Amino acid sequence: MGLLEFVIHSLPVGGGELAITPMPGRTRHYYTDWLRLMEWRPSLVISMTSQVELDRKGAGSLGGDLANEGIGWLHLPVPDFGVPDDDLDWPIVRDQALGALGQGNRVLVHCFGGCGRSGMMCLRLMIAAGEDPDAALARLRRVRPCAVETAPQMAWARGGATA
Repeated sequence: MGLLEFVIHSLPVGGGELAITPMPGRTRHYYTDWLRLMEWRPSLVISMTSQVELDRKGAGSLGGDLANEGIGWLHLPVPDFGVPDDDLDWPIVRDQALGALGQGNRVLVHCFGGCGRSGMMCLRLMIAAGEDPDAALARLRRVRPCAVETAPQMAWARGGATA
């Protein structure tokens, strides 16, 4: 696939499929990426970008578009290269994502570039699903080598080892 393709990098987790990807509309037209997203058929999408980032690339309607298709959406905006605020209700995020995966469904996580923020969330979910943190990171980076970009992101992701 070309550099400008909307690539969904997925791996089996918790009985379903967990995917990491850049934000729809990041490098091409939002609607083109939206069609690819619908073809993949997620049951839940977790957006780690701010509304400003979504709006800037024409993806501001993502939450409403997903709702219209009956797809769950968790909007968890985190600054680029950052980690979630303390007010993130991790047990709710974890239970919703792992519940979907446990039913054999697909969960897609994205940030702007599909590396740091989304990698951090994917890794934490993999650990929460029972995977060894080091093995989970290696497995995640086999499908997305740039997953988890900063030491604080790695620390936050690994905080899920007991959660």
